[in-house]
This record gives sequence, C-alpha cells and structure tokens, in this order.
Amino acid sequence: MKKGKWIFLLALIISLVACKAGDEKSAEYKPVHPEWSYNATIYELNIRQYSEEGSFNAVTDDLERIKSLGIDIIWLMPIHPIGEKNRKGTLGSYYAVKDYKAVNPEFGTLADFKGLVKKAHDLGMYVIIDWVANHTAWDNVWLKDHPDFFSRDSLGNVYPPVADWEDVIDLNYDNMELRKFMQDAMAYWVKDCDIDGFRCDVAAMVPTDFWEAARKKLDSIKPVFMLAEAHEPELHPSFDMTYNWQLKDAVNSIAKKEMNVVELIEHFAKEDSAYQPDDFRMTFITNHDENTWNGTAQERLGDGLKAFYTLVATVKGMPLLYSGQESGVSNALEFFEKDAIDWNGYPETDFYKTLLELKKYEALYNGNRGGEMIYAKTSQPENVLAFTREKGKSKILVVLNLSDKEQKVTIEGENLKGSYFEVFKKEVPEITDKMVMKLKPWDYYVFVELFE
Repeated sequence: MKKGKWIFLLALIISLVACKAGDEKSAEYKPVHPEWSYNATIYELNIRQYSEEGSFNAVTDDLERIKSLGIDIIWLMPIHPIGEKNRKGTLGSYYAVKDYKAVNPEFGTLADFKGLVKKAHDLGMYVIIDWVANHTAWDNVWLKDHPDFFSRDSLGNVYPPVADWEDVIDLNYDNMELRKFMQDAMAYWVKDCDIDGFRCDVAAMVPTDFWEAARKKLDSIKPVFMLAEAHEPELHPSFDMTYNWQLKDAVNSIAKKEMNVVELIEHFAKEDSAYQPDDFRMTFITNHDENTWNGTAQERLGDGLKAFYTLVATVKGMPLLYSGQESGVSNALEFFEKDAIDWNGYPETDFYKTLLELKKYEALYNGNRGGEMIYAKTSQPENVLAFTREKGKSKILVVLNLSDKEQKVTIEGENLKGSYFEVFKKEVPEITDKMVMKLKPWDYYVFVELFE
C-alpha cells in the first residue's frame, strides 16, 4: 500500500477512536438534583437527645410538628449500632459504626425505622441518613471477615484516620472489594427502607471517584439527595449540596467585630466564582458539631442570633435547623452521653417557621432556580446589609443591621420600589427606591412583595 494511503487510513482510525471516546464521554453519568429539593429546607435530628427515650418512635410521633415548621428534609444522625471497643464516654459516638446494615437497638427496631420513613413520606417529607464511609468502629463486623478493608501501618496494625479519633479505624479505599461492599450497604437502605439519600461524613476524606460510582448506583434505584460534609467544589458532581462553612465563619467573625458587611459582600462574590450556579450550599448557624465543640449559637452570636439566621435563611443556599433551635436551646449537648433536649414549649417556633416557609417563594429556591442577590446601596455600608432576590412573580427584600449599634440608614436601589408585606412585624409598608429606616441593634426585616 502506498504511503499516502497508510497515512489516510491511520488518520481515519484516529478519527473513529476519537469519536468513540467523545461518545463515551458525552454518555458519562451526570447526576441531577431531585425535583423536590429545589425549594426544600433541612432539619438535623439528633435521635439520642431528641427525647428522654431517644427512639425512632418518639421522632415519628413528632414529625407533624417538624413539618409545620416548614421543614422538608429530615437528616437523621447515624442510626447504626455503635462500637464498644475503645468507645468514648458511656454511650459512644454515633460515628463509630459497628454494622452498616443494622440499626442501633437503643433507638428501636428496623421496623420502627421503616415506620418513621413511611410516616415522613406520608407527610410529604424526605429522609436522609448520616453515612460514615471513611472509618468504622474497632469492632466493626467487617474487621473479622474482611481485614484487608482496613488501612494498616508498617507493623500491620489498624489505626485511626485522625490521631484524636481513637474510637474509630481507617478504611482502605485502594481495596476495590471494600468499595463494592460500601456501595451495597448504601443501596440496602435506599432499596429496602426507601430512604431518600445520605449526609456523608467527612466526605472529602473519601476518594471522589468512590462517590461518583456510589451516586450512579443509588440513582439507579431512585433519585437520591446527597449532602457532603465538605466544602470542596469538586464534590458537587456527586453531591447535591455541600456545607457552607465559609458563611458560618463569616457570621462568627461579624459577631466578633472582626468582619463587616462590605467584607461579607466580598465573601458572596468569592462564593459565586468558586461554585456553579446550580450547586446547593447548606447554610446554618449551628449543627451538632458546632453546638457541642465550638460553642452554642448563643455564645458565638449573642443578641445577633436572629439577624444572622435571617441572613442564612434568605441568601442563596438551603437553610438548616438543628434539633432544639426552635426551643432556643442554649446548652452544648453532650456527644457521648445522654443529654435530652429541654423543649420548653418551643418558644422560637414562630421565628423559624416564618423564615423557613419563605422557601416556597420562587425567589428563594435553591440553586439556579432562585433569584440572584442584588445589593442595595446603604449609607451605613459597613453595618447594614440590604438586598433583593427576585424570580418569576416573587420578590424578597431583606434589610439587616449586622451591628450592636442603632443605625439610621438611607437605602437606595432601582428595583426596591413596590408594595410589600413585612413577615415579622406584619406591616404593609410602601417602599420606594430611596428610603430611610431606623434600625435597632441587630434588627432584621424581610419584606415580601405583593404582586397583583
């Protein structure tokens, strides 16, 4: 064959291979958010501390009240049996899993758990469970039959993934069989118990390609919702939502007068450049880790607590409510012991319900379904934040005094004008494109525009 023909044939083969590769790449699995998650809110439920009995059934009995807060997703902290070897405290950590396919008998039976999930679904709610894929208890059932699933030191001993996590041992994701077992265990809860997804503990410590494969497997059973305890943008192809620790840190800094509103707006700009428009971020002022280890919301935020929660509930992201917030719980709940929440008549219910129910306005939808934040100009730019979010036939105006001083402020913006209802004070003010407001320390307003 002449040289020219060889060159032509070689070029043709390369072209066909490239096309085939392109076809495979375009056919790669791309997860999508469950449709129901676009206007959802989330509630972290600490089963052990939720009631004196600390049971699935006690949670089931309270689901209607939780639903009435404006909650859509229930995130249950780990439900699995807790390891006994090297246990911390009397009851141990929920995150020291002994058996991935069983429930903690302290909480009840598998039938009780399935009853909880069914009741939630009957109420139009969704259930995700905490999943600890990075490590297990020292007496996990896999250690006997699958010792090669675990990381080993030079002497062949298992060890904790982090020095002070003495009650758990590291899993070895170089082992492909481990990956299959872990995916199978996750699939069990979706297939057999009809849960709706997972909150994945220390997700960034587990290889990203494991999560990619796991998400594909789970979605083949039913569309799932995946929350990563991580902030890394690269996890979003596998996960619907990551933790917005950056906003939590910003809120703490403003409360300590180490940051102001100008810098907060800069933070939001960085957020927009780091994440894709349809990446969900979970916004919060507290959760189980913050409450127990880093100070209660009251200790960190003081009198600004409600202003800061108003912020995290109205900016881009999905707001989290942690067990006890609706009762104003101000103590750090014990992690390894029994420490039941004092509900005290749920005195903060109206505040949180008012904010969480706003999520049904299209302007506050999650991801790219919600409106962008448009900042208004204020005469107190370091202390007062004012912004609108608008989408479809809904528009929200938020005004926050993020300082401990009274502020008389002029607020200007081309898109402010309209007739609004203020959701906390139940007022119907006429707002113009330039207005003057007198704000008390840590004051907060949320105006919903009244469309004809």
